Amino acid sequence: MLVRYKKSCEKIAMGLLSLMPQQKNVKALQQTMGRYGEDPDWQLYLLKIEESYIGLIGVEVKDSYFIVHHISILPSFRGEGLGHLMAEKIQKLMQQREMRTTEATKEFMNKCMKELTAS
Repeated sequence: MLVRYKKSCEKIAMGLLSLMPQQKNVKALQQTMGRYGEDPDWQLYLLKIEESYIGLIGVEVKDSYFIVHHISILPSFRGEGLGHLMAEKIQKLMQQREMRTTEATKEFMNKCMKELTAS
C-alpha cells in the first residue's frame, strides 16, 4: 500500500530517495526532502509491504497533471513488479490527472505504464 510520507519516516525516505542517481549528494538529498516537507504540491509516498517500507514515489501535483520526480525500490525487491504497482496506485490517487515524468524518471515510468496497459 502507498502511504503518505510523515516526518517520522524521514530516515527511511532519505534512504530510498538516495537510490536515485541525482540524489547521491547529501546536500541535494536534504534539499529534496525539505521540498517534500514544505511544499504542499510536492507529495512523497512510501510503498509499504507488510511492515516494511520498500519503495518510494514522489510527485508534484498540478491542476490537470502530476509529475513523477522520484521513484525508487530497494534493490532486493526489484524485478517483482513493484514499480508497476506504485505507478498504478499513484495514478488512482491522482484521479483524472495526466501522469508526466522528468528525464530521470521517464524510462522507468514508461516501462511501468507499458506493464499497466498490457495487464
